[in-house]
Amino acid sequence: MSSISDWLAALPAAAVYAVVAALVFCEDAIFVGFVLPAESAVIIGGVLAGQGRVSVYWLAAAVVVSAILGDSVGYEIGHRFGPRILEIRALKNHQDRIGQARGMIRRRGAAAVFIGRFLAFFRAMMPALAGVSHLPYRTFLLFNALGGLVWGVGFTLLGYYAGAAYGRIEHTVGRAVAITVAGLVVALLIGRHVRRRRGARAHPAARPTAMKDRAARGSDKDAPPPGEDSGEEVSGRPGDE
Repeated sequence: MSSISDWLAALPAAAVYAVVAALVFCEDAIFVGFVLPAESAVIIGGVLAGQGRVSVYWLAAAVVVSAILGDSVGYEIGHRFGPRILEIRALKNHQDRIGQARGMIRRRGAAAVFIGRFLAFFRAMMPALAGVSHLPYRTFLLFNALGGLVWGVGFTLLGYYAGAAYGRIEHTVGRAVAITVAGLVVALLIGRHVRRRRGARAHPAARPTAMKDRAARGSDKDAPPPGEDSGEEVSGRPGDE
């Protein structure tokens, strides 16, 4: 990530806008998000804006427009090619998540387009899936524009304020401490994300086992102990008659 940031920082302002906008556009139009999520590029661009290297206003505008246009191209691809688009080699290992995204569209309709904008995999796939599902384009465009606006401005400002905060820390206590603080924050965020993913993967597998264990304990409690009346006639001992 630091190499990408350094590479962008070395570019002229116009080139930064173009690169970030292109990544945002391609993520939704041709699934580039599998390689590099566009939100990373947007945040890095926002950091550069916070450091005064580019304009935060022009960057946010480029991100929003690219997000809306990229989604529209992705929708058109899904609408024209239909389910065949889901059989390309890059998607073979993601069929479970594609099924989840299609299920979200069935449950939530156009609102899934807005929600998917904030989820990395769904952001890349939701436009094409909306086209495959033949969601009316006008409805799609409305929620696409809302999602692109909120997401684009939000993540640009996130990077912007992070970059401004980094600049203040660097000015106050020096570059070495600023880099250390930034590294610790990034490490904490990554660790938290990894723990959440591991917990999400482990929980569905553990839940059925826990339910079975509770059911087994409950059945053991309900069973009458040996020798007590269970509702059936107990034959007498020999000689009681």
